[in-house]
Amino acid sequence: MRRYNSYSEYFKQQFGGRVQKISIDAGFTCPNRDGTLGTGGCTFCSNQAFNPSYCQPEKSIRQQIEEGIEFHQRRYRRASQYLAYFQAFSNTYKPLEELQALYQQALEVPGVIGLVVGTRPDLIQEDLLNYFNLIQKTHYVMLEYGVESVYDETLRRVNRGHDFATAEKAIRMTAQHGIPCGAHFIFGLPGETEAMMLHAADIISQLPLTTVKFHQLQIFKNTRMAEEYLSHPEDFHLFDLDEYIDFVIDFAERLSPNIVIERFAGEVPPRFLVSKPWMKLRYDQVLTRIEQRMEERDTWQGKKSGEWKVESGKFFS
Repeated sequence: MRRYNSYSEYFKQQFGGRVQKISIDAGFTCPNRDGTLGTGGCTFCSNQAFNPSYCQPEKSIRQQIEEGIEFHQRRYRRASQYLAYFQAFSNTYKPLEELQALYQQALEVPGVIGLVVGTRPDLIQEDLLNYFNLIQKTHYVMLEYGVESVYDETLRRVNRGHDFATAEKAIRMTAQHGIPCGAHFIFGLPGETEAMMLHAADIISQLPLTTVKFHQLQIFKNTRMAEEYLSHPEDFHLFDLDEYIDFVIDFAERLSPNIVIERFAGEVPPRFLVSKPWMKLRYDQVLTRIEQRMEERDTWQGKKSGEWKVESGKFFS
């Protein structure tokens, strides 16, 4: 039993067992980097911090997936089904015909049962959603949008290049097409108070999201945000571990229990970080602490959202 709506259980319900995402770098860029919207990208962005070692754009999609499967079979021997995760940069930022060819390469690899496509909410169109609808007849498809914040002032400050209304529109369009939809959010972006971040749970709960990923703000080397942080650390509040654990639990209490939580925190190789030592911990270590603290507090996802009542001590299974 878990006290939150967990990603692993979601996939067990969908597929009857463990499913592993295999990251792919298909050589995409971003309109916030190539001059279409701006240059330099989001101030916090360091895509290489998230790319596994096998994930390199000079390799074919098939090679990346096969190496990724081999890697994960050593680590998670129970996995036998895989999702091709187009992760690096904006993975809908090409003409539809080119996108179809790339996605099809992934779906042709044995063991791959579907796609997870990460992109920006301002890079989704009706014709692409219609195409994903066709794929859904034979494969699983999920779209993941980088939203990061529900506040336009924050989005402007980090040079995101879109407002929250754009994200909300993309999420609702995706859901209307019957396509599972995820969103990423960052806790601790400059200018946001804890009260603002907690209020975001109420806003997010009104969206037709399937999943969410939460990351504590991590300062990456060689980014514009790192320069800002080193020059003006007083403008930033980086969570301590215990503080973050209690904060994300407070957030989960307000979050709709219908939304699956994929991650409570981010994890990247320590060599990329300019931030607190605890952020070098493995995610499973942080998750264990979060689950223990939820037990201590006798709380659960949605406890304060008005959407969930515990019956006979049962939470999520």
